[in-house]
Amino acid sequence: MEQPRELVVEAPRAWDRPVVTVPVLVCISVVGGQFPSFSAAANIWTLGTGGALIWLGLGNRVPRRPAPRRVDRAAGWWLLPITVFGVFEGATFVMSVGDEFPTFSRLADPLLEDPMVRSAAWFAWLAAFWGLVRR
Repeated sequence: MEQPRELVVEAPRAWDRPVVTVPVLVCISVVGGQFPSFSAAANIWTLGTGGALIWLGLGNRVPRRPAPRRVDRAAGWWLLPITVFGVFEGATFVMSVGDEFPTFSRLADPLLEDPMVRSAAWFAWLAAFWGLVRR
């Protein structure tokens, strides 16, 4: 008679669960959103946070999620808006003579003056970066 095979499932570490990581990312983004744009403190906070995430991503400290075997064909459609955005951003940057052709970045500046909107943008950046760290 054969012995039943044991199923082994790795439990995620306590700090690696969304219940822990999301509040940590929220706290980091709230602090980052309070700094004025392009200030020395904001640049140091951005470089420090990004550097820490790069360090985590390059090391083996964070358990990895399996990469998809094959990217779905519909994912290729995301290249269209990204390409259009890149072309428009690059063209308006090259042609910028004052405010006649503002870039998307310059158009977003009035929105990013509000600390809450900056914090939300920070959280989106951190969440995307954390997803890359986990791959």
